[in-house]
Amino acid sequence: MLSPRLFFLDLRRYKKAMYLSLALFAVGILLGTAGSETIAGLVAPDIAKLQEYSRELSQSAMPELSFFKFIFLNNAIKSVAVIVLGALLGIMPAIFLLMNGMVLGLVVSLAAAQGADLFELVVLGLLPHGIIEIPAILVAAGFGMQFGYVVLKGLGELGARDRSDRTVNWKDFFASAGRGAFWIVVFLLIAAVIESTITYHLMR
Repeated sequence: MLSPRLFFLDLRRYKKAMYLSLALFAVGILLGTAGSETIAGLVAPDIAKLQEYSRELSQSAMPELSFFKFIFLNNAIKSVAVIVLGALLGIMPAIFLLMNGMVLGLVVSLAAAQGADLFELVVLGLLPHGIIEIPAILVAAGFGMQFGYVVLKGLGELGARDRSDRTVNWKDFFASAGRGAFWIVVFLLIAAVIESTITYHLMR
């Protein structure tokens, strides 16, 4: 059931949801990069919280371990929650993608405005762990939006007289979503290890 081959087949089966996930994230980045006062006002509290957490964790007795636990638990819990909350017609995953994209876009935009080395920020600060973390988060949101689509389709088929007329296979979808959640958490675990060690030391 947890076969990686089946997981990648699921991604192909739900490719429309995955492409939509990527598109929404890209829109969020563009909005954040535009750096309007409205966008900055929306995401500034989240950025401030992350900066405060970062300062506290870096001052702990074992900063690498502290960063690992915070990063992994934060990303894993949010990713699984995004899949589950996708049942609400896929609205929460869409908001999650836009907000995360805006935070990323705004951080890069502000760094550029302050004269930071963008090559260093992207290649050293984002790429080592982001190459795993970002796709995992996009896949989680994709599963969440697919869940919303399945719920909407299921509601539309409630009036069908015969069960044979219903096309939604709940057992099949939940098996795919469970498998997806497992591999997403595994990838986020790997990303957290990289971010709390390699990225942490590169960006010090």
